[in-house]
Amino acid sequence: MLDKIYRLLEEADIVIHYNGSNFDIPTLNAEFLKGKRTPPAPFQEIDLLKTCRARFRFLSNKLDYVIRFLGEDGKMKHKGMELWLGCMANDPASWKIMTAYNKQDVVVLERLYEKLLPWIQPHPNLGLYSGLTRPQCPNCGGLYLQARGKMRTLTMEYKRYQCMDCGKWTRTRLNDGDKETKKNTLVGIK
Repeated sequence: MLDKIYRLLEEADIVIHYNGSNFDIPTLNAEFLKGKRTPPAPFQEIDLLKTCRARFRFLSNKLDYVIRFLGEDGKMKHKGMELWLGCMANDPASWKIMTAYNKQDVVVLERLYEKLLPWIQPHPNLGLYSGLTRPQCPNCGGLYLQARGKMRTLTMEYKRYQCMDCGKWTRTRLNDGDKETKKNTLVGIK
């Protein structure tokens, strides 16, 4: 099982999980080290628990609570530690339940990711994976961007857009100011 997980991580550019930054990935890393493996190839992580904690105030941050709060079916119920003990004893019935539980967990995680997508910060720029033949939403790769005013930083002004696919706000990378404006823009000193 560890070999399969290692190979998946080796192939991944982005890994999406729920509390994986604090639990799953460090646990896997400990097992990789114990098994005398080198670290897998670098990948970016999107930890949806971090997004939930940083951007919202849910009564509970448990995955099952959050997904049900958002109107989706929750995680599959099981017998808890009894199921884990059955798997450790290599009981085929327990492994069948565990397999179904994990597959359904991935579906729940995917649904939550889709709902949280415009709220995730930072999010890897998915437009970079598609060839960028025209402006694309960095969050979902969508092509339906609507110009929606300007974004101003301390020194620059940028065109602002909202993705009509996922709802994420974005801006151009290059500033929109003319030379005279740039020349006359002063910045305070800390």
